[in-house]
Amino acid sequence: MTSAQRPRKVPLEKLHGLELQAAADMHVHLREGAMTELVVPTIRRGGVNTVFVMPNLVPPITTVKHCLAYKETLESLEPNVTFLMSLYLHPNISPETVIEAKRAGIAGIKSYPHGVTTHSDHGVMSYEHFYPVFKEMERQDMVLNLHGELPPSVGKDITVLNAEEAFLPTLLDLHRRFPKLRIILEHCTSAAAIEAVKSCGPTVAATITAHHLFLIVDDWAGDPHAFCKPVAKLPSDRRALLKAVVSGDSKFFFGTDSAPHRAETKRADRVAAGVFTQPHAVGFVIDALEQGVEMGVIKAEDVTKEKLQNFLSEFGRSFYKVEDTMKERIVLSKPSDAVENLLRSADGTVEVVPFRRAKMTWGVSWR
Repeated sequence: MTSAQRPRKVPLEKLHGLELQAAADMHVHLREGAMTELVVPTIRRGGVNTVFVMPNLVPPITTVKHCLAYKETLESLEPNVTFLMSLYLHPNISPETVIEAKRAGIAGIKSYPHGVTTHSDHGVMSYEHFYPVFKEMERQDMVLNLHGELPPSVGKDITVLNAEEAFLPTLLDLHRRFPKLRIILEHCTSAAAIEAVKSCGPTVAATITAHHLFLIVDDWAGDPHAFCKPVAKLPSDRRALLKAVVSGDSKFFFGTDSAPHRAETKRADRVAAGVFTQPHAVGFVIDALEQGVEMGVIKAEDVTKEKLQNFLSEFGRSFYKVEDTMKERIVLSKPSDAVENLLRSADGTVEVVPFRRAKMTWGVSWR
């Protein structure tokens, strides 16, 4: 038995056996082909039955037809998950596209800054071109999902460590120009981002991942399987994220940004950015909150059923105006199994290394 597998203290043992509403993961990457076939069945394993799906395929999803075809593929692989779909903000997207997307039930449009993350080669260089699109999104009550980083090309002092904070004036400007437009700052990683979202009106919210509740810069700098975009930052930023999760503030809700990559791309000269957390989505959040209690960042009494259910399920569904029609329940169980070292597709062509491999983690079962 390794040190990672030995029985350990369980600061949140009170949560063992706790029943919660099934989680809604409002930021997932489900990829294509054999990778999709491997990843989609892990959604429910993680305690999740509703997901908001990212559109950065190759080519990106910029038409309603492509989006609906992708949704049909996902539903064929897992009919017991609600897939909320999105388009990729691209010059091909027009106000007419927005109207068509709304009629088709597409939930949002995702903006990627040019060149900052996986499959963002078609990303945004400037937002002014898209103001008519945003105005129509405001009229149609669609969500604008922002990957909140400035590309290094914008300024010589932009790095992975300050790209998110440098983007925040853009977030505030978009909110000022389109105050009724629902905007999500995706995968917040910094205390500055938390404060910026708090300063906005009720139409601006943010997702927080499970892995950013664990990581700081020192962690990903030595482990390609902990490297993602935006990168994890300082201990003070991690503390701010942990506190936001248990704050009870409806502006902050769950979005794993689970982003699987083939194992060989995590060993390449240029490491792929993305952390795969889907099979243990809810369990990792509980693990991270336990660490927060152990560090004294939060108190055990802060981690209540109400706050967990709000962060993991209610707040995200409410912001997206999505009803929980399945009414399913999950049950938490204290750590008894370790995260697998590797997931492999049925045909053996795809291998993915999960986050926190070989570490003990909280379990989830379906009621």
